[in-house]
Amino acid sequence: MKVGVVTFPGSLDDGDARRAVTLAGGEAVALWHADADLRGVDAVVLPGGFSYGDYLRCGAIARFAPVMTEVVRAAEGGMPVLGICNGFQVLCESHLLPGALVRNDHQKFLCKDQRLRVESTATAWTADFTAGQEITIPLKNGEGGFVADEATLDRLEGEGRVVFRYLGGNPNGSLRDIAGISNERGNVVGLMPHPEHAVEELFGPGLDGLGLFTSVLKAGLGAIA
Repeated sequence: MKVGVVTFPGSLDDGDARRAVTLAGGEAVALWHADADLRGVDAVVLPGGFSYGDYLRCGAIARFAPVMTEVVRAAEGGMPVLGICNGFQVLCESHLLPGALVRNDHQKFLCKDQRLRVESTATAWTADFTAGQEITIPLKNGEGGFVADEATLDRLEGEGRVVFRYLGGNPNGSLRDIAGISNERGNVVGLMPHPEHAVEELFGPGLDGLGLFTSVLKAGLGAIA
């Protein structure tokens, strides 16, 4: 299964995401922001970093990159898409996910190993977890506070689309401790923490992030079968 990882100007974790795909057993394919071509991939990862320098708003320019025209079209057709940190911001700016990510409530950049609870396994990216499972993966952001109006928050909760929730204290002011969400279909997921930094024993807090990448490989193989 081929998983594309987009590189924007200012991307930071695209190489890590490609390595995570490889470690999970997939074939990582590099995608370039200026090319309106997904190169025949079966899933896409929008990585963390500072796309286009985070000018205007985080992800606001990246949403207009030529590759995003194809990502949006593919996502609307059911292709699995994962947005990590800045990638989550891009998904919200592209209206593939609701809400927005704003400046941390404490006005500081943070970098820490963060405990999370897996709230939903009904997505292409979380099927290898169990509902309620607690995991630890790195979190690093300055604009990581998830916000939405009350009606949107209620809808996300009621439809089971809150995928990850912060544990052990809210690190950035995200409403209802939300760390990650999905679209209605469950093929698009965005989260602020970085699963690609928790896929090897010697690097990061453990292997808890690997499940996102193994999940999508199994989802893709099932679809192919």
